[in-house]
Amino acid sequence: MNPLIDKLDLGGYFASIETFFARSKPFFMEGDQNRHFEMIRQLDTLSFNPPKPIKELQNSLNSIKKQGILTLDILYEWVKLIRYMRYLTTLSLPAKLQEWMDEIVFPAELAPLEAFFHEDGTINPNQDETLMRVFAFLERTHKEVKASMQKHLDHTPLHAYLVDRQIHLVNDHETLLLKAGFHHELKGTIISRSPAGFFYVQPQSVEKIQAQTEHYRQEKEALLYDYAKKFSTLMGSWERFLSFLNKRFDLFDHYQARVLFARSKNYEFILPHKGSAFVVQSFAHPAIAHAKPVSIDASQSVVMITGVNAGGKTMLLKSLLSAVYLAKYLLPMKIDAHKSKIPTFKEVAAVIDDPQNVRNDISTFAGRMVEFSKLLGQKEALIGVDEIELGTDSDEAASLFKVLLEELIAKGSKIIVTTHHKRLAALMANRDDVTLIAALYDEVNRAPTYEFLQGSIGKSYAFETAVRYGIHNTFVQRAIHEYGVDQANLGELIERSSTLERELRLKHKAIDEKLSHITKLERIIEDEREHLHRELQGTKGELGRAYTQAIGEAKLAAKAHRLKEVHQHMNQAHENLPKKAPKTVKKSHTFSVGDSVRYLTNTGTILTVEGKTAHVLFESGMKMRVNLIDLLPCTVPKPKAPKVHVSHQISNKAALKLDLHGLRSDEALEKLDSFLSDALLQGWDEVIVFHGIGTGKLAYAVANYLKAHPSVKKFQDAPPAQGGYGAKIVTL
Repeated sequence: MNPLIDKLDLGGYFASIETFFARSKPFFMEGDQNRHFEMIRQLDTLSFNPPKPIKELQNSLNSIKKQGILTLDILYEWVKLIRYMRYLTTLSLPAKLQEWMDEIVFPAELAPLEAFFHEDGTINPNQDETLMRVFAFLERTHKEVKASMQKHLDHTPLHAYLVDRQIHLVNDHETLLLKAGFHHELKGTIISRSPAGFFYVQPQSVEKIQAQTEHYRQEKEALLYDYAKKFSTLMGSWERFLSFLNKRFDLFDHYQARVLFARSKNYEFILPHKGSAFVVQSFAHPAIAHAKPVSIDASQSVVMITGVNAGGKTMLLKSLLSAVYLAKYLLPMKIDAHKSKIPTFKEVAAVIDDPQNVRNDISTFAGRMVEFSKLLGQKEALIGVDEIELGTDSDEAASLFKVLLEELIAKGSKIIVTTHHKRLAALMANRDDVTLIAALYDEVNRAPTYEFLQGSIGKSYAFETAVRYGIHNTFVQRAIHEYGVDQANLGELIERSSTLERELRLKHKAIDEKLSHITKLERIIEDEREHLHRELQGTKGELGRAYTQAIGEAKLAAKAHRLKEVHQHMNQAHENLPKKAPKTVKKSHTFSVGDSVRYLTNTGTILTVEGKTAHVLFESGMKMRVNLIDLLPCTVPKPKAPKVHVSHQISNKAALKLDLHGLRSDEALEKLDSFLSDALLQGWDEVIVFHGIGTGKLAYAVANYLKAHPSVKKFQDAPPAQGGYGAKIVTL
């Protein structure tokens, strides 16, 4: 087993998940991890039967390559594998899994091999008449032997010599275990002796039956050998397919074991990413039966954990490393996968154990230096170090490890360390890429809380821990006196800093909740604005069509020769205009539970009605009690159409051409609109507009305006003699 697994206390986890594999294999899956993650995710949506345990079959593939003959038990292992993969094809699979299974095409030539075995692995003799005859004879003689043995067991005079009433199979012979003197009551052959000096005896009647069956036994062995040879030759011709199928089964075994293990533990999968964000939310180490979940942001280059003794610092270190290690192999864990982000590292290293022992003749600090010398050669690794200053003077070690940590950061590694000493934490605290985490202590109950606070240096609480574990308070008070007032005051400052940090965290949480609420309200207001904008655009379109009809009538009136006809067309134009909307009077509305209502800019559903008030659930998720009189049915009234009067005045200066040179687009379009209106009232069917070539912006604006104008039938560039590309001939 990998030493890192022992260091991280993951031995029990891996022992548990191994029981879900059909056969033992390394946990790493070659290939695209994203594809593997998607396949696991899709398989997790299915209900399926797990495969039976299957032996390793690579050696059998090597054997058939060399034209070797496989034994019947190995052939049955292949049958189990083929049958299970066939079973998967009968399931209704998601798209990716279905594509994956469609790549497997089972050759019909292997069907006889499958038919040769029953589900329990016994031979199916119905495939061959000779084999069926031999099996039938042997089955019959087996029953005769059993009946004969039972007859001897029931023989009363023999009871005095029976050691037990079992039938013992010794060297392929059915025997009875008898005491000395049995020959007075039973004739038979002694096959062997037991350690206690008793005799394994085969009765003479059974010997005669077995002598008759010896020929059939030999014939059976010969027939089965022929079948083994035949099937081995068949498999040799399909060796490449079987090799492919064996690898495909191994990969599926990886998927199914992870899925079924995750279901049994209610674990989740998380796909590691290539970024630097490292956020663990609600992670529980699998080695702890009732672990308190931890939530830590470890995205910085160095995570330094300080605080109370026995407060969970080492376990937090192991938890962070374990989360990365399990995610690297797409193994499930207890974690909030949606809120967590785990990066990918080339290596995961743990410097946790004390290297000092008699065998390697090395001190604690020297052992740490050996381990760090190896770590300095790695790049982009995740490194965990427990009690980093262990084994030497803390002040000297702080300066040395500061330099070593900075070198590891330069190589792209992330380091998580625990320490009781504050000097290294103080030296590293001024870096932007360092996160400080303090293990918290409950002053009231005088015990660690196993909770952690980011952004603070924790106090060790050595004196409190000593009392908790049985050191008399007298000794502790003397130690406090020796420790000194200044050092005690420093501890007080550290504690106060932690308290202020906790209060600040609570305030931040409250502010974040308010900000989230405001963001929801802003989204609701924006939705309302867009809805009203669409309503306004629709109303403007209706008004535009009405104005166009009115203008048409006005044109007809302008062309009329008699005053009576002019008045008729003008009256018709006024009738085509939108009528003044009647004043709306707010009427009382009877609301009931379930009605959709609007309150100010919010929409929601009535939950309860009590007197003159209603309890409303809004789309934002808020619940509020509102006066019924302030509610409206969930409809958006259309804006009132403005009162419009249309009059016409035929300009005597109306001309057939318009020059827009030198004007901005908005000024030019305003003049163009007036020009076309005058031309329509004058009754012109064709006019010319000069806009010039220039940068093309004005020509583009004029063309778009003409396309959208309802009274323009068509337009085109003018002939070269009349302006060419710098002018438009407009047909009205």
